[in-house]
Amino acid sequence: MGLLKNIEWTDDSKNIIVYKFDMKNDYVSKGSVLTVRDSQVAIFAHKGKMADVFLPGFYKLDTDSIPILTKLMSWKYGFENPFRSDIYFVNTRQFTGCKWGTANPIILRDADYGAVRVRGYGTYAFRVKDAYVFMQELSGTNSSFRTQDITDYIRSLVISGISDAIGESGIPVLDMAGNLLELGAAVRKAMQPAFEKMGLELTNFVFENFSLPKELEEALDKNTSLGMMRGNMDVYTRMAQADALKEAAKNPGMAGATMGAGLGFGMGNMFGSMMRDQGAGQQENTLVCPKCGARVSASAKFCPDCGQPMGNVCPKCGKPVKAGAKFCPECGAKLESNCPKCGKPVKAGAKFCPECGTKL
Repeated sequence: MGLLKNIEWTDDSKNIIVYKFDMKNDYVSKGSVLTVRDSQVAIFAHKGKMADVFLPGFYKLDTDSIPILTKLMSWKYGFENPFRSDIYFVNTRQFTGCKWGTANPIILRDADYGAVRVRGYGTYAFRVKDAYVFMQELSGTNSSFRTQDITDYIRSLVISGISDAIGESGIPVLDMAGNLLELGAAVRKAMQPAFEKMGLELTNFVFENFSLPKELEEALDKNTSLGMMRGNMDVYTRMAQADALKEAAKNPGMAGATMGAGLGFGMGNMFGSMMRDQGAGQQENTLVCPKCGARVSASAKFCPDCGQPMGNVCPKCGKPVKAGAKFCPECGAKLESNCPKCGKPVKAGAKFCPECGTKL
């Protein structure tokens, strides 16, 4: 029978959460010491039942230091004889760089695009917050417990927390990339109660990226491209025409087809512009009939709708006369007279003097 002098665990691993001390054929005797290093917790168990818990420090094992074990073993007169016990060391440091990802897409309701399927991935970190609860809930009496034994379970909890956090945040899909820190904090806060029930603490949660369905990404790319072209459509049209002419020059036999392909891109815009220009020019070269309001060509002498004379006409014979003429070239009637009040010249047919307003 060997008597243990110093009980300790030198942790040189990166993924062991719980380590069961190998007793072999050794026994714990009065005077044995227990060394618990920083980021460790030691737990004594008797017949699979958790007993005394030791935080980081140096302990001399006697009746006072292991009161629960003393009670379980029914030592009437204290710890006198050597005994065997299960001793577990729990690693309480942070386990970082644990990866998570959505095996299946998460369906979200977006205000702009409706139901959208998104995928995400990132990392998280956790540690054992309450070693006693952790041993009861997860580890049990296993000889060792590694991060691989729990990460799959944690990942499933994380995915459910992500769905709830994103749905409650109301952040649009296109704005998620700019709110990854806020989403990570929301998921961490939402998942904390579930972790505490296992004696764990979710110390960090990171969203690295979100990915959208391929169809939606292609639609967004196309919309972005069209948005860039809307402001420079004339430039793109001229470039297409120039490219078409270059190709036609290289291959004269295909000139007609090439020009049709190159120029067809902007033909609709060109014809539309020509028609608008022609319409504007026609409006600029027309007059409005003072009698019926119809649009009349500037060169017309009479309104085609009501026959109203247009421009300068003789008040006696109705024949058109040139602007500034003093006599009608047809009947010789005088086209100008003087105002009887102010003596200023007045055009033929005027009803009031343009200078003093006297009625003629």
